[in-house]
Amino acid sequence: MDIFNKFRNNKGPLGKYAEKAEGYYVFPKLEGPLGPRMRFRGHEVVMWSINDYLGLGNHPEVRAADAEAAADWGLAYPMGARMMSGHTQYHETLEQQLADFVRKESSYVVNFGYQGIVSAIDALVSRKDVIVYDSESHACIVDGVRLHLGKRFAFDHNNMESLEKNLQRAERLTQKSGGGILVISEGVFGMRGDQGKLKEIVALKNKYPFRLLVDDAHGFGTLGETGAGAGEEQGVQDQIDVYFSTFAKSMASIGAFFAADKDIIQYLMYNMRSQMFAKSLPLPIVLGNIKRLELLKSQPELKENLWLNVNYLQQGLRDLKLDIGETNSCVTPVYMKGSVEEATHLVKDLRENHKVFCSIVIYPVIPKGMILLRLIPTAAHCKEDMDITLKAFKSISEKLHKGVYREAEFARVESH
Repeated sequence: MDIFNKFRNNKGPLGKYAEKAEGYYVFPKLEGPLGPRMRFRGHEVVMWSINDYLGLGNHPEVRAADAEAAADWGLAYPMGARMMSGHTQYHETLEQQLADFVRKESSYVVNFGYQGIVSAIDALVSRKDVIVYDSESHACIVDGVRLHLGKRFAFDHNNMESLEKNLQRAERLTQKSGGGILVISEGVFGMRGDQGKLKEIVALKNKYPFRLLVDDAHGFGTLGETGAGAGEEQGVQDQIDVYFSTFAKSMASIGAFFAADKDIIQYLMYNMRSQMFAKSLPLPIVLGNIKRLELLKSQPELKENLWLNVNYLQQGLRDLKLDIGETNSCVTPVYMKGSVEEATHLVKDLRENHKVFCSIVIYPVIPKGMILLRLIPTAAHCKEDMDITLKAFKSISEKLHKGVYREAEFARVESH
């Protein structure tokens, strides 16, 4: 049998929509400078699907730093993996600044977040060890866990009773194997927007011998007094054994970093296969990240403006009696009930008639019959952007409730 036959006839749960959805609902082509207003299919839209929390993506100082670094160094340098030939003093400078910022002894900059955490999980555990992870962890964590040759248990999302039961299972196994336990959670869960219960998790260290890895991609730069993330927000940063975040959110860049005690970071440097055998993060990106971190630290008004917008938008959605779940972060989900067909008509109405663009999530990512619209407020949004969006959401929720988006009915309305 030809190995390719299986996907010629079955393109997967999302791929089956490719012919109808590609270029609009998935792989949309956005145009114009990065910001709260962009262009989609020829017209301006209020943009809510870009994780540029602090508005640094198009910040003039950032743009200037990126351009200068590219002109000085080009994108090829350093040409090689960091261990062999791709290391510079600027990589070390960024790492020291990041470690200081998140109050850890040392840090390690890696070339991509997804690839990095997959590889780090693989490096941190052996077949004798047990991984216990939140059931709603990001795909990068799930893929890292899948590489593990030993036992792994998923605990119910943010459920401490479930976590403790799985820790008991893990402890029984490691007492026989001689291994250890790695618990993995997130600082902020990117779909729901709720913070991981880090304070409650670390409290269990008094009863069970485990180490904690936290993926804080959405918390870094947005949570905590200084922006050091969910651990700082919850007062347990010192109890996070391995802290991870990406540059792709608040830093509006590429790459990621780990922060921990020096011996842990040194171990990762010498054992993460994705970094040992892959090209280093190019120097212009490293220098650009140094500038972004500088602004994150020196301009607290960026985070303050972000939260003014977050609170205004989320309160406005609540006032409309819309369900935004239990978010306690900038991630703003709006949950609605409807079919896949209704979801497509709703989003088309939102984009074409209201000029509002946000991400849509449907089955199989979430249960059948549910529609999730995810909005990402940024420091760059203004009150007008949010008022336009709230008015749009009032309209689409009323239409959905009345059944306007059922395929035949919506087609009739469109024809008028």
